[in-house]
Amino acid sequence: MTRAEPLSECALCPRLVAFREQNQASFADWFNAPVPSFGDETARLAVVGLAPGLRGANRTGRPFTGDYAGHLLYSTLIKFGFAEGEYAERVDDGLKLKDCLITNAVRCVPPENKPLTAEIKSCRTYLAARLCAMPNLQAIVMLGRIAHDSTLHALKLKLAAHKFGHGAVHRPPDMPALFDSYHCSRYNTNTGALTTAMFEAVFSAVRSELR
Repeated sequence: MTRAEPLSECALCPRLVAFREQNQASFADWFNAPVPSFGDETARLAVVGLAPGLRGANRTGRPFTGDYAGHLLYSTLIKFGFAEGEYAERVDDGLKLKDCLITNAVRCVPPENKPLTAEIKSCRTYLAARLCAMPNLQAIVMLGRIAHDSTLHALKLKLAAHKFGHGAVHRPPDMPALFDSYHCSRYNTNTGALTTAMFEAVFSAVRSELR
């Protein structure tokens, strides 16, 4: 049975392994390993991101921690009751998730934040196992198209029947409800592709789903 969390020395993707080793040499005090999921596997909500940021989760070892995207994500989770505490860009900030687990489609940081198709596919074994190991899962928020596509593949759903679109909600039979959102990256927020109100609307819908 596939592990839900990869080992620190996971070698499935040679390019990512080489990049990891490069970063281990350059930044010896960083995490520099596959980033584990954050939260409780008994949660009803899973949030699926793209991949660790070089100076974010790859540095700190916690998803969305240490870069801009974490500010919007964690403040939104706190607002809608899926987290408590204060986000401070470090793993010892005391922030705790409530009924929520955060993971990534790709667990290792890719060069230029762009994983290859083969790398997304290889790491999907962990995503599928992670979701399968959540017995109470009722909703999944997918941040961006790559997270959307990989999650659907992990659940063995057809992409054509569940097209990506910000704010879209998909309800496949006998499965968790699927919520699409643009990724909460600095690029998307700076360009106006994603506003705070747009992002919060997604989690407002999730909260209504999980009353």
